[in-house]
Amino acid sequence: MEGGGCSGFSYKFDFAEGLNPDDILIERDGAGVVIDEMSLEFLRGSEIDFTNELIGSAFKINNPNATAACGCGTSFAV
Repeated sequence: MEGGGCSGFSYKFDFAEGLNPDDILIERDGAGVVIDEMSLEFLRGSEIDFTNELIGSAFKINNPNATAACGCGTSFAV
């Protein structure tokens, strides 16, 4: 997660070269997600899914902490 986007914060997906001491690693069904400690409070309780739809494939995040989101779902406000 990083600052920016039309709603204040934006989700960022990238490949992790390794873990920092304060990172959190969540693994399920052979996939892993690394979350830095600063982002953890903004993402607590969130669900992440990968969807294949007619318009394309993407990660979808259901974040209960978000009070607003942009139309495309890539940024949010808390």
